Amino acid sequence: MPRSRCLPALACAALLPAAMSACLQPLTVTPSDAATVLARRTITAPNPGLPGPFGVKRLYYGSGKDKRRPEFRDSITYRTATVNAAPYARTEPALARSRKKYWGYDNTAFPLNARVWYPEGAGPFPLVLVVHGNHSMEEYSDPGYQWLGELLASRGFILASIDENFLNGALRGENDARGWMLLKHLEVFRALNDSTGKPLHAKVDLSRIALMGHSRGGEAVAIAGAFNRLPAYPDDATQRFDFNFAIRALVAIAPVDGQYTPADRPTPVSDYSYLVIHGSHDGDVSSFSGLTQYNRLRYTRPGPDFKSAIWMHRANHGQWNTVWNDKDNGRTSARRLQLGALIDGEEQRRFGRVVIGGFLEATLNGRDEYRALFRDHRSAGDWLPPSMYLTRYADAGTQWLATFEEDVDVSTGTMPGVRISGDSLSTWKEGDVPARSRSATFRSNAVTLGWNNMPAGTDTATPRWPARLTVTLSDSVRRAVGIGRSSTLLLTVGSTDQKPGPRRAARDSARRDSTQRDTTGRGGAPTRSAARRPAGTSARDTVPPDFTIEVEDDGGHVARLPLSAFGAVRTPIESYIYRRRGRDKAQFPTLAEPVMQTYLAPMSAFVGRTAAFDPAAVRTIRLVFDRKRVGAILLDDIGVTGAR
Repeated sequence: MPRSRCLPALACAALLPAAMSACLQPLTVTPSDAATVLARRTITAPNPGLPGPFGVKRLYYGSGKDKRRPEFRDSITYRTATVNAAPYARTEPALARSRKKYWGYDNTAFPLNARVWYPEGAGPFPLVLVVHGNHSMEEYSDPGYQWLGELLASRGFILASIDENFLNGALRGENDARGWMLLKHLEVFRALNDSTGKPLHAKVDLSRIALMGHSRGGEAVAIAGAFNRLPAYPDDATQRFDFNFAIRALVAIAPVDGQYTPADRPTPVSDYSYLVIHGSHDGDVSSFSGLTQYNRLRYTRPGPDFKSAIWMHRANHGQWNTVWNDKDNGRTSARRLQLGALIDGEEQRRFGRVVIGGFLEATLNGRDEYRALFRDHRSAGDWLPPSMYLTRYADAGTQWLATFEEDVDVSTGTMPGVRISGDSLSTWKEGDVPARSRSATFRSNAVTLGWNNMPAGTDTATPRWPARLTVTLSDSVRRAVGIGRSSTLLLTVGSTDQKPGPRRAARDSARRDSTQRDTTGRGGAPTRSAARRPAGTSARDTVPPDFTIEVEDDGGHVARLPLSAFGAVRTPIESYIYRRRGRDKAQFPTLAEPVMQTYLAPMSAFVGRTAAFDPAAVRTIRLVFDRKRVGAILLDDIGVTGAR
């Protein structure tokens, strides 16, 4: 920002409004395509974001001695014991003294406090815990999920908003304590369910449990999921665990990731259903950090579990909590953040109601009709606020043909017997995908594919040999995967604004395959400058990178459909978070975070296009870049699932 544009107020008071205006970023919001993308809802089940048939009741439980929180002192239905969290919440002595002075207790006697919304009825009802993240410890965060508590209780769930405000403020490295505390609250509910004569007696279905968290709480639920199945605390095995609750699902709302690393590695989580949501205008967790946990989550056994990641355009960090609202940067939010770009807070929470309600109905109540929302958000249509969404999906039944994680050989897939070849590509390389935050990545490899169908130095009006990527399946792969008409091809694709230069001339397909993989002359992962504007590219591309998916069986029968038949195809969606002019470009290597979209292409759709095509005999899957002369995409996670 030039100094001449921001003048000292005392020297130029009369010019202050103009000077400040010159320093502010114009309000820039990418136009929404919701009128088209969300025009048709295909789910016929009731809207999971609307109130259900149950009356809603409310209670508190707590220590009964809390000097700061009268509801947990004077209004409790159940009195709970305190817990010694010192092994997990470590505090420097000076900070510990000041915090004890404020709260009246230290980490050896943390209270188990919660506000509970529950249905009026006999039950038993599924149990959901929600926990806030880090905020000012004096501005209590747990009341901010009333919008979820009332909705879920009306739909037959018990929701408890957990008080962990005593872990907020200046503490660091405490997320393991946040996760451990959630499991201690599950022990409370086990006791409440057995409390004869009390309101929750026999109303809690402990075989159907979900944990939900926001911000640091979003990482805490993954930590709790890991701790739930461990015999001991990874950082001190003398602290024994014996939890083993029937947790089925985890929900992370704009989570952080990596603040706790057991055994110096990211928290490993497997065999849970998992939902993570994030906003493009998050002024606190500026990258979709939850994608790193999403990418790590694995399924080791067959079953109904699935995972989904949903990015919402114009959503921020705080509006998921009515106490936080637009205060992503605390009290300075209005001065630092572009609040005018945000979607209305109630609309943001409407999205939360729909996707969280649908996810819990699917995972805790077995309502499979709601899975369509997570496979293709267009199926929810007018349930969703008119904004733009990017979604990821996989399930326990997905068999991976290629994830690009296992080696540096671009010609091999993940499953033995899968071969990958390219023809006439300008760029072809694998590498980790950079996140929006500087020096961060999503810790997941993808392949960058660029094409330019205009041969250099020839007639540019007539494109030749459309570039393509071919995935070939051996007989053993087809037998192992068992592809059939009810199967669905899964592709995860990210758009870019790259425009690769003309490909080099080549005498034959084999030479093109070996020489055209990377016109930038660099191997490995793209650098951050390359991700924004790689060498060898021209101005920003404004045409969405649609292409043709082509499948061929052993008999030579070919069926073709465009990628856009299975979801919206867009150019990168830029987001401006800050008010100050140039701040976003200085803060972030890219204005459009490379969040990818999962497209699910049912084999039945290809049969509908070419009746002779036999999915059980499919031998090749091709991506043919014939719908756009010049472009580039990110490609990840090619798989086959039974989901339709």
